[in-house]
Amino acid sequence: MKIALITGITGQDGSYLAELLLEKGYMVHGVKRRASSFNTQRIDHIYQDQHEAHVNFKLHYGDLTDSTNVIRIIQEVKPDEIYNLGAMSHVKVSFDSPEYVANVDGIGTLRILEAVRILGLENKTRIYQASTSELYGGLAENKNERGFYDEHSPFYPRSPYGVAKIYGFWITKNYREAYDIFACNGILFNHESPRRGETFVTRKITMATAAIALGEQECLYLGNLDAQRDWGHAKDYVEAMWRILQQDVAEDYVIAMGETTYVRDFVKMSFAEVGINIEFRGQGVDEKGYVASCSNPDYQIEIGKQVIAVDPQYFRPTEVDLLIGDPTKSKTKLGWVPQYDLAGLVREMMASDLDYVKREKMLNEVKSSIRY
Repeated sequence: MKIALITGITGQDGSYLAELLLEKGYMVHGVKRRASSFNTQRIDHIYQDQHEAHVNFKLHYGDLTDSTNVIRIIQEVKPDEIYNLGAMSHVKVSFDSPEYVANVDGIGTLRILEAVRILGLENKTRIYQASTSELYGGLAENKNERGFYDEHSPFYPRSPYGVAKIYGFWITKNYREAYDIFACNGILFNHESPRRGETFVTRKITMATAAIALGEQECLYLGNLDAQRDWGHAKDYVEAMWRILQQDVAEDYVIAMGETTYVRDFVKMSFAEVGINIEFRGQGVDEKGYVASCSNPDYQIEIGKQVIAVDPQYFRPTEVDLLIGDPTKSKTKLGWVPQYDLAGLVREMMASDLDYVKREKMLNEVKSSIRY
């Protein structure tokens, strides 16, 4: 039985990866940070059944800023595979906490690599490092001849998050070459799901769309509507992570869909799932979205109502306008074939968030009806 260790297991990617590895018969160990409130909702369905169906699942308290803790966990688990998904991954917030993101996302990667080296596990343990499309910085001149970012495109990070991740990328590559550790970078472009955090733009959009359709929210405020992203489904991307560590030779791979979409169009697609057609007017900070029509009788929304606005507080100090990845290598060498397209992703996220908002609305109505 293979043993896997996942940092960041309580996150979107960690939860999907844990499910995938358990299905493949792994013993899965996860690292979670200690918090005063429960933050395991994405893996509760696994953790609660650990004495029954999933006896091959165990959680450890840990933190990538604590070297002794990292060494202790790896020494105890002796994993065949480590998936380092733990990170402070919100790009906008990284501008507010640059030192913290450097410590976790950059030096945290070094701590894992060095722990494997110190413990003499170079020939046993394979390491996956979660790199990011934010390494590229969106510079047009750095794309390949086909107009994409690939494994050979130069890096130019435009945020503290991207800068920290570039250290993680290069230290992973350095330990691979210096100590012959099987360590790989997966340069993942944006990947979303119903488990995405609510402060990330895609989930913020689908949550607000559901709430607006159900009369629970008046307006959705966003930042740069002209930003373009290469969006895929996290469930597809974690399979690529696993495939990377099953290769004979350690290499780095771009994982992407190879298509780019404006934030504005993601908004339109989300509202279209509930039968609402959005029309945008204006430019820049004055751009607004209005309800042009509604074909779904279940949602009583006023035609002409403004439901989208731009708020400059959501702009980044240095903006990345365009990201699009070239998945040629991952598809040919890994045999990776995504099961979701963007339309399928939006459909799944909207269905999930409609259910969520309906449950919350019902719960609030019950609470308001109770007399104390």
